[in-house]
Amino acid sequence: RTCLRPSRNMLVAATISMYGLTLRAGGPTRFAATATNTARLMSMKANPTATFKTSKGDVTAELFMDKLPITCSNFADLAKTGFYDGLSFHRVISGFMCQFGCPHSADPKSPRAGTGGPSPGSSFELPDGEKVTRNGGGCIPDELLGEFSNKPGTLSMANTGQPNSGGSQIFINTKHNSFLDYFDSSTPSKHPVFGMVVEGMDVLTSIERTPTKNDRPVEPVVVETIIISE
Repeated sequence: RTCLRPSRNMLVAATISMYGLTLRAGGPTRFAATATNTARLMSMKANPTATFKTSKGDVTAELFMDKLPITCSNFADLAKTGFYDGLSFHRVISGFMCQFGCPHSADPKSPRAGTGGPSPGSSFELPDGEKVTRNGGGCIPDELLGEFSNKPGTLSMANTGQPNSGGSQIFINTKHNSFLDYFDSSTPSKHPVFGMVVEGMDVLTSIERTPTKNDRPVEPVVVETIIISE
């Protein structure tokens, strides 16, 4: 696994990296069918929300479960099982994004923060009951579905720049980073958006503006827990 390192220069490193499987064209057809079936099911109910209980306040986001069921179910499973409890935002760049979700960030000073993810071979369920197993790197298939742009307040999957390399790490955009969209051909970056902040943008702004050293908050911004409401 490698650390998610999107460059400040959009064209040099238009990739928010982190780790390894994709539902892009040519991706696993079984998962593509699964996503379609789950989307039909979710169209009949409201999307869940995720509330980040942070040391700076609460941020609540809608999860686009009706459009990206694998990505959202992966995130919801990690939240419900306590994987994210006590982790910190290990990378914050004002005017770009705030990154979170590495298990090594439980120690805010760890040099490994930004390199971890879920356990290889662990699994979770989709809304329709189908089981999805994370691969040997703890990663899931990318869902390059629905043209949701990386606008301010959107939740997006971090990856290594390689297909199917997202796991637990996510970032919240604080500006419109359209160059990270999978449907933007100006760069090779493909970061699927799976949610949108609906409450707490002021808290997100506070996180974004926290003093940093080498893009890491000087005073850790900790996520106590993430509550999934369905």
